[in-house]
Amino acid sequence: MTIYDITVPLSPDLPVYPGDPAVVLEPLTRIARGDTANVTRVTMTTHSGTHLDVPSHCRDGGATVDHLPLSLLMGKARVVDISGVRTIGHRELARLPVRGEERILLRTDNSLLWERPGFQDDFAHLTEEGAAFLIEAGVRLVGIDYLSIEGIDSGITVHRMLLDAGVVILEGLTLAEVEPGEYELICLPLKIAGGDGAPARAILRGRERSAGEPPFDPHTTRWPVA
Repeated sequence: MTIYDITVPLSPDLPVYPGDPAVVLEPLTRIARGDTANVTRVTMTTHSGTHLDVPSHCRDGGATVDHLPLSLLMGKARVVDISGVRTIGHRELARLPVRGEERILLRTDNSLLWERPGFQDDFAHLTEEGAAFLIEAGVRLVGIDYLSIEGIDSGITVHRMLLDAGVVILEGLTLAEVEPGEYELICLPLKIAGGDGAPARAILRGRERSAGEPPFDPHTTRWPVA
């Protein structure tokens, strides 16, 4: 069994989406100063680093992160390679093994952007046409390897399309070391009461199947929008 940590580390150096405050790690007590333990205050938004977007992110009254079924966030996931492309639409997705998959992670050139300081606005992103394709294909979770699944000049149309259709969005992944293929996703967000999103620890587990062994086929669920 091989485990891939696809979560970016939270630190003050972590890029944030334009307009969002930076991550702050503030030492409150330190053993080196004579305190009995080390304690740090963390200040960040619910959409910092690797995080989930849920309907209440874009709609008042939408489902919140504490109501997400964990069965949606754990199970078979397919990583698809879509490098060399900046705008991901129907044409780009139609050639990939997307149909029939409940969880899709888009591995783009974005994973290399984490190596650059500050926010990079030329990231690969999903178009409205691409979002419509994923919805029609039956995808229930889509992940991408930068801070937004939507282009910086697109507003929140793609977010609303996906979230209104019950498709949860997993943003801020790092997939540079992950080959395309089938994995098991385990993604556990912070259980924030009424949260419009939440930072998450996400990993992939993969292994080679022995001869004659059937493909991994976990129990799946359909996430209710309301």
